[in-house]
This record gives sequence, C-alpha cells and structure tokens, in this order.
Amino acid sequence: MGPVTSNDALAALRPRLPSPLQEVRDDRFARRGVRLLLKRDDLIHPDLIGNKWRKLAPNLAAADGRPILTFGGAYSNHLRATAAAGRLLGVPTIGVVRGHELADRPLNPSLARCVADGMRLHFVDRSTYRRKSDPAVLAALLHAAHAEDAYVVPEGGSNSLAVQGCTALGEELRDHADVVAIACGTGGTLAGLAAGAGPERRVLGIPVLKGGFLGDGIRALQKAAFGGPRGDWWLDDRFHFGGYARTTPELHAFAEEFEERHGVGVERLYVAKMLYGLFTLVDEGALAPGTVVAAVLTGSR
Repeated sequence: MGPVTSNDALAALRPRLPSPLQEVRDDRFARRGVRLLLKRDDLIHPDLIGNKWRKLAPNLAAADGRPILTFGGAYSNHLRATAAAGRLLGVPTIGVVRGHELADRPLNPSLARCVADGMRLHFVDRSTYRRKSDPAVLAALLHAAHAEDAYVVPEGGSNSLAVQGCTALGEELRDHADVVAIACGTGGTLAGLAAGAGPERRVLGIPVLKGGFLGDGIRALQKAAFGGPRGDWWLDDRFHFGGYARTTPELHAFAEEFEERHGVGVERLYVAKMLYGLFTLVDEGALAPGTVVAAVLTGSR
C-alpha cells in the first residue's frame, strides 16, 4: 500500500467500529445497584488500539502522505501507535523522544518496537522538550530532525482534529450509559468523548499524571475543537498512583483480581487506574443506585 491519501486507506485497515460493549457482573457494583459495562476500544485494531485509532486517524488523513513527526517519552504508547500507523500506511514517521541521555543507551522494548516499525528517533534534552510548543523551538527541532516538511502531531496525539475524532466514542455510548469513565493523559479523548456524549451524560476522567493541571488543558482543547465547552465532565485526581508510568503493588493486585474475575486483560498505566478509581467511587456511594457506568478500555495488556 502506498502512502495514505484519504480515509479510504484508513478504512482498508478494517477498524472494528463501533467497538464492542460488554457487560460484566461484579458483586461490588451489584450491591450498590450499579451496572458496569466495558467499552472495548482495546479491540478496535491490533496495532492502533483504543483511543490511539480515534485520535490518529483524522491526523493521518490530514497529513495526506507527508511524513509525520510527533513527541513522547521513552515508554510512550502514542509513539508506538504512530510508528505502527506509519508501517501500515507507508508513511515515514519521526519520533522526538524526551531525554537526550537515552541516545547513547540500548533502546528499551517500546522504543525498539518504534524503530522496528520504521520510526526514526530524534532524542532531545528535557529542557528543549518542555518548550517544544514554542514556534521557534519547534522550527529548530524540525530542522535538527531533517523533517521540515513533516506534519506535526502533538504529544499524546491531542489536537483539535483528534478531539473531533473522539466525539464518535461519546456518540457510541450515548444511548447505553449514564456515566462514562476514562483514564486521561493529555485529556484529548475525554474532550471529544464528552462532546459526543452530550450534556445528558456525565463523563468521569481519571488523570494518570499528578499535578491537577488537566482541567485547563481539556477546556483549551474543547475551545480549539468546538469553540467552547462541551458536555458534562469532571476529574478525580486521586488515582494517579504516584504519576505517569508509576504503579504500586496495590494497583497490580487489584488489576490481577479483576482479570481473574472477568477474563479481561487490564493495562496497568491507564486502564487499571481508571478501574480502581471507579470501584472506589462506587464503594463510596458516589454513584446512585440504578446508574449504568461504561468504563472505556483505551489500551491492552
């Protein structure tokens, strides 16, 4: 297949949309009179799973065959998904990786997968990485990476096109759930999900990074995508377990128990934190009896 030039090439990858909706019966929910559904976005595509498909697809179409440059840390799922998309669609990809010191070290499995999928890596120091949204810094990065002609996708894939692409997730759930729960990194998926779900559905975001800054980012993304706020959403910052890529034995034990009970793999850095938060809220009585909750599985184990 040649470079992607339209949505037809993306459709040829045969994404499973809408993604399946699976009810699980758990006594911790049942005793509170709450039903739990799993929105299986982890089954959309074997290489572009979950919200990665929803966020990348509109950007891949907009790139129209140009090389794609994007950003991420050493364990970025977004970098891996972008590299996989490039391989599948014949599009060159460049990954700007946070941490210049990593350039002289053996690649970890995540970055090695990116390279195997054809992504060219460009390592930058952390100070430069923090300023990557500054136009002058970005121009210098593009020049240093020999990628002046590249289509730039922001870290985590969250821009106005990605947010608009995620509205379909909300639309798919609108008639099935009262509350939708999702783990948040950059907040782009939640921004679109809440818009698609409409004001009559509540959307809960569980940030996986600590800092309490995500709300402003989501509002900015909705303004860029829709011109203003959309949907009824809120964040609960209690379940980051120490921050991005951090986990604890307690979180692993919870995820293992869920897997054993329900036969569904639980990705640890995002999905486990979201489910743990959701179970905590149900135990606290924060969700009224009769509520139907859909938990979005944005990644796979």
